[in-house]
Amino acid sequence: MLGVAPDGPSSPQPPEGSDHRPQGAVEEVAPAADRPAVEDRDPADAPAAGTEHEGPGEPATRDERRIDVPVPARATATATIAALGPGDRIAGAYACIRKDRSQGRSGAYLSLDLRDRTGTIPARVFKDVDRLDAAFQRGDVVQVAGTVDRYREELVAELTAVRRLDPAQVDPTQFLPTAYRDLDELDGFLEGLAGEVGDTGFAGLLQQLLGDEALRRRWRLAPCTIGGHHSYLGGLLEHTVAVGALAQEACVHHPGLNRDLLLTACIVHDLGRTREFTYAAEIGRTEQGEMLGHVELGLRIMSEPARRAGLDETRWMHLAHCVLTHHGPERAGGRFRSAEAATLHRINALDATIKEALEHGLGNG
Repeated sequence: MLGVAPDGPSSPQPPEGSDHRPQGAVEEVAPAADRPAVEDRDPADAPAAGTEHEGPGEPATRDERRIDVPVPARATATATIAALGPGDRIAGAYACIRKDRSQGRSGAYLSLDLRDRTGTIPARVFKDVDRLDAAFQRGDVVQVAGTVDRYREELVAELTAVRRLDPAQVDPTQFLPTAYRDLDELDGFLEGLAGEVGDTGFAGLLQQLLGDEALRRRWRLAPCTIGGHHSYLGGLLEHTVAVGALAQEACVHHPGLNRDLLLTACIVHDLGRTREFTYAAEIGRTEQGEMLGHVELGLRIMSEPARRAGLDETRWMHLAHCVLTHHGPERAGGRFRSAEAATLHRINALDATIKEALEHGLGNG
């Protein structure tokens, strides 16, 4: 088996579609009707509760500076960011994608950006700043409680409680961009591609891989890249299906290609992506993703299923060559050793280039 190391244990991933919510209550916040109306104030200069704020000119108390516009209270314990409005309570789990500590005239405060799948809202923490500052970092998913006000035509959340959540307890699809295409439909296309492989050895390998439920969940979850093409949850599955469809067309126009080898290589070429990423407030990389990369990880994932499927050495060698060279022949002596490897390299680049251009533009090149 070309000396490829066996697959190791996978990192735990949150169950797909899970609606599990972490346990533990957050600090209760008084309804809008029981607190002062919305203030038109600079968050950096927010005074402590019960104190006066001295600005230019005469001192003004909180009551003297309020806007006399009634704001209805709406309980929104589980509201999405897009549904929040002035006077709402904000209470739930959100991704912290920015965290800065600043100094106002009344003391230190935290300035945050919170995100869910519907949008982003800026937030401030004015009380208990030192303790809360040490409790979480940018990139964490946090449970928060507070209220939403309007400041300079922008909604801002003023938080009274912030608690970091264990990434294993949260559903990353609530905070991270996700494929627009239906993942169940893409799963069906993937199985259809695998069903067209007639070679017993390659078909047996694909049956082993597609029958692994934990691997299938990671396959549906993973992006292809961070910040490049298909850089969203479900991107790996979308890209895999697209490359397989392009391979089908290539085989129609070039019947000399080994269709079974090429389709199998297309399906498995990025399989290492399923072990490459971490998921929380943002997509990151695992230690093995950083140190080994997705190509080596993919070969490790396939090694044991290939043995169980009885894939012979010659077929394994040709398949491994395709995987090793799908970004270029440099990892295999500097040149392609099969037409299928060269084809996979080109159609992989074609789909990636088109998708990146559509998502991020053509740049200045």
